[in-house]
Amino acid sequence: MDTATIATVSAITGVIGVISGIILGWSGRSRTIRQDTADEASRDALLRADMDYIKRGIEDIRVEQKAQGRRYDELAERVTRVEESAKQAHRRIDRLDNEGRG
Repeated sequence: MDTATIATVSAITGVIGVISGIILGWSGRSRTIRQDTADEASRDALLRADMDYIKRGIEDIRVEQKAQGRRYDELAERVTRVEESAKQAHRRIDRLDNEGRG
């Protein structure tokens, strides 16, 4: 073989090597991008699930807080009625004491 043929074969081999390197690099990059996209989608789904869980928890707290407020209002009303009843009872006791002394 002469040097021109060897140079041509070497050049073709080099070009084939460069082209195969570009193709392999591009396919690796594409695979990495797909994997990154899948990972990001998974993280987003997990984050959304966590946010939904927190929203449900907050809603449960709000419902419980409203129920607690209603119970407090009912108790305050009962205390007011008991205080009025006690006030009337004291008046009757005072009246009976005054009648018994007089």
